[in-house]
Amino acid sequence: MNLMNKIFAVGDIHGCLEKLEDLMAKIAVNKHRDTLVFIGDYIDRGYFSREVVDYLIGLQDIHGKIVYLCGNHEQMFLNYLNGVDEALYLGNGGIATLQSYGILLSDDLERRTDKIPERHLEFFRSLQFHYETEHYIFVHAGLRPGRPLREQLVDDLLWIRHEFIEDDSDFGKTVVFGHTPMRHLLIDKHKIGIDTGAVYGGKLTCVELPAVKIYQA
Repeated sequence: MNLMNKIFAVGDIHGCLEKLEDLMAKIAVNKHRDTLVFIGDYIDRGYFSREVVDYLIGLQDIHGKIVYLCGNHEQMFLNYLNGVDEALYLGNGGIATLQSYGILLSDDLERRTDKIPERHLEFFRSLQFHYETEHYIFVHAGLRPGRPLREQLVDDLLWIRHEFIEDDSDFGKTVVFGHTPMRHLLIDKHKIGIDTGAVYGGKLTCVELPAVKIYQA
């Protein structure tokens, strides 16, 4: 029996609760040995953002090791709750999340925050910007070429796209990322892209490492 510790990395969910539930039913995670990594963008655009966060928080009671990364949409949501860059958030699918929490556009800052369950606020505030193992770097959007991980800017970790994807730089480890939706997975010698556009009618994807086995719903 293979007792190797596995890593299961899940791409951008964007409020697609049914696809998330279907995907998780397909993967066999050993709660004592394996690690679940969620790559960020759990909310916005899809209709069930609050329910997705509930589901993800509930996984903590089942699985021993889970890593939740911050996506640009979670950062925008936290900014919105603080009255920062409100138009940017609303223009990037945030209204779906506000509706799922019962937040009105007319709500002041205190009322916005009061409508978010405390455990959800703790979840959003605890999200990591990257996760590193011996062989992999997990990040929401990617890395700025020419910069070591310790010198990466948060803005790049959350927002970078083609400067990273189209570059062939070797960061010393395989970079697993989401953020940029693609029709098919990107798998090459330096990077694995797992955002396959679930909220746009595509699949929700999970990659099992180190086998590079793909699960989709």
